[in-house]
Amino acid sequence: FAKLPKGTVETLLKPENKGKLQSILLYHVVPGKMMASDVLAAPGLVTANGQRLDVSAKGGPKVDNSKIIITDIKTSNGVIHVIDAVALPNSKSIPEVAAEAGTFKTLLAAAKAGGMVEALSGKGPITVFAPTDEAFAKLPDGTIEYLLKPENKAALVDILSYHVVPGRVYSDAAVKAGSAETLQGSSAKIAVRSGKAFVNESQIVATDIDASNGVVHVVDAVMLPPKMADASNN
Repeated sequence: FAKLPKGTVETLLKPENKGKLQSILLYHVVPGKMMASDVLAAPGLVTANGQRLDVSAKGGPKVDNSKIIITDIKTSNGVIHVIDAVALPNSKSIPEVAAEAGTFKTLLAAAKAGGMVEALSGKGPITVFAPTDEAFAKLPDGTIEYLLKPENKAALVDILSYHVVPGRVYSDAAVKAGSAETLQGSSAKIAVRSGKAFVNESQIVATDIDASNGVVHVVDAVMLPPKMADASNN
């Protein structure tokens, strides 16, 4: 705790910051009794906060950037592993994470035009398969401009909501499920082909980007809901 910036602990202990403090503390708690061998065998640890701690054995066992220095302290109701730094969950919402990345300007503009920024910023949790600016640029000429017109808002919302799944679904769980029911109402197929993960025909190029209200997977192409995709193919 002493490694945190000066004044951080004092700020977190103030009554008005109780929610933020709880979020940080719960990020250090994993449901179930997990011994060190269980921890190191896991690709990540979904915490009581909802977000996932990354696990790495490279250069010594770590969760996120905190080294595990003592393991397997048994208690009456679980087990303790001691780490050398406070792990901090992401406190930014999905739109804030996307804005910070700088590669989702078209997605954010579309969300604003579709009136979906508030929904993407809500408590959630939700999972977003987020197309990059390059993904939107692959659409036929004039498509984005067409969708951003007020009279085409319904079609835009249909497309955007087809990229959103209720709940915080990490990549391993998504692949295991094989499909996901989207907020649009249609399902999207998820599969690994030739060692690469896809949602429908869009390749998932980055996974498990945590946000305070969900998780983001980056895709390289915009997905169209089934009826819209069938119409465009015809």
